[in-house]
Amino acid sequence: MATGFQRSMTPTAAPSGMPGTQKTSGVSATPGTAGSATTAGTVPASAVVARDLWRSFGETPVIRGLDLAIPAGQFVTLLGTSGCGKSTLLRILADLDNEISGKVQIAPRRAVAFQSPRLLPWKRVWRNVVLGLPGRPDKARALEALTEVGLAHRANAWPSTLSGGEAQRASLARALVRDPQLMLLDEPFGALDALTRIRVQTLVEQLWQRHRPAVLLVTHDVEEALLLADRALVMESGVISHSLEINLPRPRNVTDPAFVALRAELLARLGVGAAVTAADTGGSLASPDSTASPDGTASSGEPVGSGAPVGPARPSGTTEDV
Repeated sequence: MATGFQRSMTPTAAPSGMPGTQKTSGVSATPGTAGSATTAGTVPASAVVARDLWRSFGETPVIRGLDLAIPAGQFVTLLGTSGCGKSTLLRILADLDNEISGKVQIAPRRAVAFQSPRLLPWKRVWRNVVLGLPGRPDKARALEALTEVGLAHRANAWPSTLSGGEAQRASLARALVRDPQLMLLDEPFGALDALTRIRVQTLVEQLWQRHRPAVLLVTHDVEEALLLADRALVMESGVISHSLEINLPRPRNVTDPAFVALRAELLARLGVGAAVTAADTGGSLASPDSTASPDGTASSGEPVGSGAPVGPARPSGTTEDV
C-alpha cells in the first residue's frame, strides 16, 4: 500500500506475550531502524489498518491486541462505555500517541477534530483554519473551506466571539482545508445544544458525501452512530468486540423499523438491553467526565466565547493582522 510518508518509532516495552513491534505510517517497520520521509501521490486502498495493537499506561493495558481496518471513503463510528479505549485509539491514529506496540498503517493526509474546537484565541478565524499548513497563510484557501461550512462571513472574527456551533464549524473547516484522506472526530458534537448538534451532524454528513474521506467518529450516541455511519463498531476492554454494517438509505429516519432494530442491537451489545428505547436513553450512553479532553485540557462544554475578551492577548513575540 502506497502512502505519503513513513516513520519509525521506538517501541514500548511489551507485556508478556505481546509482540515488540511498532507503529508506522503506511508501511511496517523493523524495531530500531530509522524511517525516512517519502512522497507518493497514490491514494491508499485502506485509510487505517491496525494489527495486534497494544497501548498500556503503566502496568495497565488499555488497547489489547486490537485489529481494525477502515477502507478508503468509509464512514465508521466507534461506540463503547467510558474507559474502554476509544479516545486512546483515536489519538494513536492521529499520531498523537506513539507509545504503542503492534502494526498500524494510516493514510498520510489526516485531520482531527475534538469535542473542544481548540481555536487559538489570539488568531482570527481564517488564520486558525490554515494554521500549520506550509507556506504563508493563504486567506483564499481558508475562505474556501469556511464557505463550505457556512462560516465565510466570520472569517475575520476572533474565536471568542463565536458561538459553540460556529466554533465547531471552524474546527471542521480547519480539518477540511487539509484535504484529508482520513478524518478523526472525537465526540465533536458533545458540547453542542440539541438543535445545533443536529445541524452540525448534517453538515458533517454533507462534507463526507462531497469529499469522501474515510471518517472515524468516536461517539456515545447510538442514534448518531446509526444516522451517519456505513459501519458501527463497538469497543470493549481495548478491542473491537462487534462490527455492524448499516445498509440503510440516506437520509435516515429514526422511526424506520430497520433503524429501530439496529438501534436495539447496538444497545444490547453495549449492555444497555434491547428493551431500552431511545425515549429512555436519548439514544446515547452515559458520557464520560467532561472536565478534561484527551490531552488533559479543560473541556467544560461552555460556549467558546464565555468570559473571553474580543481582542485577546497574544503570547509574547507573536503578531496578528487582518
